[in-house]
Amino acid sequence: MTWKELCVPLLLSLLQPCTQSLKPYDLLYDNGIEAYYKNEYQKVVDYMEGSLHSYHQLRLTKIRCRLGCKERYPMELKPRFWGLSFFSVMLSRAACVTKCEEGSLGTLSVHRVSEDIKSEFYRRIPYNFLQRAYFKLNQLDKAADAAHTFFMANPEHMEVQQNMKDYKISSNTQLVDREQCSHIEEYYAGVKLYDTEQYRLAIERFEEALKQYYQADAECRAMCAGPHKFDEYEYVEYSASLYEAIADHYIQILACEHECVRELSTRPGRLSPIENFLPLHYDFLQFSYYRVGEHVKALECAKSYLLFHPGDRDVSENVSFYESLLPEYMDPGDIKPRNEAMQFVSRHILESEVLQSAAAGLGFSYHEPDFWITGGDRQDENRNPSGTQSELTDVTGLLSGRKAVQKIDRQLREGGPLLYQGVKLVFNSAHLNGTQRVQLDNVISEEECRELRNVANMITLAGDGYRGKTSPHTPNEKFEGATVLKALMFGNDGFIPMKSARMFYDVSEKARRIVQSYFMLNSTLYFSYSHLVCRTALQGQQDNRNDLSHPIHADNCLLDPEANECWKEAPAYTYRDYSALLYLNGDFDGGEFVFTEMDAKTVTSSVKPRCGRLVGFSSGGENPHGVTAVTSGQRCAVALWFTLDPTNRELERLQADEVIQMLDQESHGNMNINPRDEL
Repeated sequence: MTWKELCVPLLLSLLQPCTQSLKPYDLLYDNGIEAYYKNEYQKVVDYMEGSLHSYHQLRLTKIRCRLGCKERYPMELKPRFWGLSFFSVMLSRAACVTKCEEGSLGTLSVHRVSEDIKSEFYRRIPYNFLQRAYFKLNQLDKAADAAHTFFMANPEHMEVQQNMKDYKISSNTQLVDREQCSHIEEYYAGVKLYDTEQYRLAIERFEEALKQYYQADAECRAMCAGPHKFDEYEYVEYSASLYEAIADHYIQILACEHECVRELSTRPGRLSPIENFLPLHYDFLQFSYYRVGEHVKALECAKSYLLFHPGDRDVSENVSFYESLLPEYMDPGDIKPRNEAMQFVSRHILESEVLQSAAAGLGFSYHEPDFWITGGDRQDENRNPSGTQSELTDVTGLLSGRKAVQKIDRQLREGGPLLYQGVKLVFNSAHLNGTQRVQLDNVISEEECRELRNVANMITLAGDGYRGKTSPHTPNEKFEGATVLKALMFGNDGFIPMKSARMFYDVSEKARRIVQSYFMLNSTLYFSYSHLVCRTALQGQQDNRNDLSHPIHADNCLLDPEANECWKEAPAYTYRDYSALLYLNGDFDGGEFVFTEMDAKTVTSSVKPRCGRLVGFSSGGENPHGVTAVTSGQRCAVALWFTLDPTNRELERLQADEVIQMLDQESHGNMNINPRDEL
């Protein structure tokens, strides 16, 4: 019996007792949030720590099972019976993984969670609840670590920045990032040592960083081997042959594995990867080894770097220089790039070829990014130790392959008629220090504001419009909302006066017409989403608040303050073109609307809400915006988003149009009155 045959079953069996009683992390997380709003802070700690433990244990179990089963059943194919031997291995791996995971976790369906919950754990949201709970329990050291962990993925969060300062005053411990990415931490530690010319110590860190990177790559790829949904097909009607079904699923897994390059080079909470991340390890190492006199290793690392950038003239000259330093008895041709680098690049190139071939053959869309560019070179005078200089290699493309927001391709105009008597222009784009911005007053009357607030208090539901999350942007406020269609349904059922529900519909249409006219658009502006929303400050949670009610963002792209870009890609609502907010009141503290620069920090203008005030603007990266904390009272508004593309019209709005048409027909025909409106 071989070593593998002995060790792999042992590895799989060791997993089972570790996680036998593992509870679903999403359930624990929900329980923790519920306890938080009941001010039961010890329960918050217990549930949140439990959810984080389950989250990590679940991931660890999946990785160990998948990698262990892959090693236990290697792909040893027999040429004569290739198909049978291939599927025999696949079936063996499938049975192995199922037995391993179910033996450790129990019923696997219990541990399936929504994409929203996965996103919250990726953004480290549980640590925000934890730091506040630990603070309430006067456990400041733990509060500081939790706050620091959350802050590392949310550096724009002002409240946590202030909290960390307060915790550090009361705590002498070194802050710990409980979710740190070890390969990135080791890399930056190596860079710091390199900058201070401590080359031997830098070498140790860079070598450890490479070891950790390749381990993280294996784990990332293992996590891709789960269920997928093929976006190009409607799965209710999906029908495919054996090979089509296998190809569909495998290509998604392969694309996921291929993207691990970007994932592993992206710091927590950031959108843009570290440029040229993996190749830079070899770039730093080649010069560090040269400085400590290890010329063979310097040559290995330089040749490894050239695998990623074959045309780099500086490093090519370094190779020639290092070869000249070798002893005469050594043949420079015998010094090869490192094996792990050769295997990685070869696999990456082959994956790219397969993906592009599959895209052409199966008819799905795929764009191959440039995963590393020379724009991420070391910026120091030692990059070329031979002393010669060369021009920069011309490499085009983006590391991440993301599509940055393009400039608006239509003619930008404003100053069109406001259409309705009494509506007042307060500030245009110039006064608001931006592009395609407007502030208007007297769009609706005080009476209309009061009636719409009454509607809001009667029909809005906590979490409506926010996937059921009562506090989607901050735990210090409660969000409640309702759509136009919901208001009409409540009116039809007699729960609110139909004229009030109709007012919501009419007011939103009035705002749409004003925005379309003021910005002098040549095509129709359609609703993409309309929402009556109120946010209420929660009592007992307003002391020393420095967070935002709604973080700085753009409405049709993913704002990336570090890169000074806005990426027009999912999950952003890329089809939105204009946005508007019609305020219903001003009797609350805080809650100002702010425009910022793309850095999400520099405020260019702010608007204090009040009844009848409307702010309208184009939805792209030219208009980052947010809302300051509502520290007391309730802030209500009609939030509207519009699109110029009729194919992205809001479905509920179309249904609401039909309801209105029916009501108009009834009123003209029978003059029917809802008897409950008369009560």
